[in-house]
Amino acid sequence: MLEVNNLHAGYGSINVLWDVSLKIPEGRVTAILGPNGAGKTTLLRAIMGTVKASQGEILLNGKTINRVKTWDMAALGMSMIPEGRMLFTDMTVEENLVMGAFQKQHRQQLDKNLEHVYTLFPHLKDRKRQIAGSLSGGEAQMLAMGRGLMSAPQTILIDEPSLGLAPLVVQEVFSVLERLKLEARTIVLVEQNTHMALRIADHVHLMQSGKVLLSRPADQVNLDQLHDLYFSR
Repeated sequence: MLEVNNLHAGYGSINVLWDVSLKIPEGRVTAILGPNGAGKTTLLRAIMGTVKASQGEILLNGKTINRVKTWDMAALGMSMIPEGRMLFTDMTVEENLVMGAFQKQHRQQLDKNLEHVYTLFPHLKDRKRQIAGSLSGGEAQMLAMGRGLMSAPQTILIDEPSLGLAPLVVQEVFSVLERLKLEARTIVLVEQNTHMALRIADHVHLMQSGKVLLSRPADQVNLDQLHDLYFSR
């Protein structure tokens, strides 16, 4: 269980998150929805420690992780797949994947995890010697997701995986998320494609201006009501 309690966070003197509280059940997909500027990415960054919380508490399996360094999160079984992919563009596909298992405790399972990623993303296996900077947008997103899975995380934070992708690629990306859900991974999904997010999510939180406006099981969400809140109608 991942919990966020009364969280305030931001950048310097600019506060973005205001008293955010939510619970992420283990083995479920939780979607964080909202327009640009709602604080969704800041929330993920605060959980991972790249943005410092000025107030509140973040807990993983009942233990506070506010002061855990970002580079130690993998050892706790947590990984983040960032918006914009952030690949090592001068390295090959396989070298990027290997970087996802950089920590010593994950290197023993390197071959096993590499094969798992190639099973999820066969395109990457075909292009494992290709320079990452030459990949298409869809392939780059697959590589970013694959790299995030190389530490075999139980909890995965995914930021805007469908952004800028063609519809067929979006379908492929979400089919992989569904397979990860069947593996009982805990997934926190930030996404602007509300239809795709609701299709896969177990629970939905809608954010607006750094606050949570709606928290509800996905099967109880009225899409019209969601869009009214989303667009502040």
